[in-house]
Amino acid sequence: MTGTIPPSGPASGPPSTRKPAAFRLDDSKVRLTDDETRKPSANETLITETLLEEDVPRLPREASTPRTGFNFGKWLTIGLGGLASLAVGLAVDSLIRDLFARTDWLGWLGIALAALAALGLLGLVFREIAGVLRLGRIDHLRERLATAAEADDARAATATLKELLALYADRPETAQGRKILAGHMREVIDGADLVKLAERDLLAPLDQEARRIVMNSAKRVSVVTAVSPRALVDLLAVLFENLRTIRRLSALYGGRPGTLGFLRLAKHVMAHLAVTGGMAAGDSLASQVLGHGIAARLSARLGEGVVNGLLTARIGIAAIAVCRPSPFIATNGPTVSEFMGELVSSSEKAEREGSTDA
Repeated sequence: MTGTIPPSGPASGPPSTRKPAAFRLDDSKVRLTDDETRKPSANETLITETLLEEDVPRLPREASTPRTGFNFGKWLTIGLGGLASLAVGLAVDSLIRDLFARTDWLGWLGIALAALAALGLLGLVFREIAGVLRLGRIDHLRERLATAAEADDARAATATLKELLALYADRPETAQGRKILAGHMREVIDGADLVKLAERDLLAPLDQEARRIVMNSAKRVSVVTAVSPRALVDLLAVLFENLRTIRRLSALYGGRPGTLGFLRLAKHVMAHLAVTGGMAAGDSLASQVLGHGIAARLSARLGEGVVNGLLTARIGIAAIAVCRPSPFIATNGPTVSEFMGELVSSSEKAEREGSTDA
């Protein structure tokens, strides 16, 4: 609530020269009103009440929360999954009985193969669980390092970087970076500087390899789009290349996801693209292409290949941001503009070679 003392003269008249004065709210001459147009009389003082937005009472959270009733979709999934499991189990049981009916050694062979299949299924389940947990660990590391760098908390940064070193303990290509970073952690350094040193000494070689992976993927998409005669072939090639790039980037940064973990990772990449406006980057990419004069220098097909390659690079950039166990603090990370020149030069080279062969 805010209190104001309007001038006693007309609103359109000269400004009031009335000096500030102290008064009591319980004074009989003081009036509280929410009408800003009301004029005070000669012997009274008006205090105008303005209701701020934060003073407006809000509805409870339950008013905007969807009601959770019976999840019939989950029931359907559980029921169908249970029936399928029972069907497979009965089929295996019937097969083993038939094998025993023929001869004993075939029955025992069937039991051994069924046990081997069960062990393989159990191993797949454990691998999927481990992959999902590993991706969650990387997400947690990135969030904690971002928080430590923002708060400049050296203790939190040191504890989190120890977990990062443990994540790459079995990676021989990171041995030198881990040794240098461990030496920095024994010194008295601010939290934000520790995170920046981890980027420079430990993650910089991985970042360079990630850029190469994205660049090569974008080149392949550009070439396939330029030479393929069918739009369906373009779509399948772009989809395969993007999924392959996401999996390779995750393995590079230590994710090693299984099937379920990979689906979760792809979902996170798409969510990151949506948040950063990546899916709407087509307009900006087209403007960059036109601004560089590529449309005039390349044929329509090769120009389309360049645009598809840049979109693939944008997906790769989002995958780097999601797969990397540390946020970009010291640098801004890769951008689409970094891939523009090399894609254009490779497309021009392909066009020259094609015209020479013709």
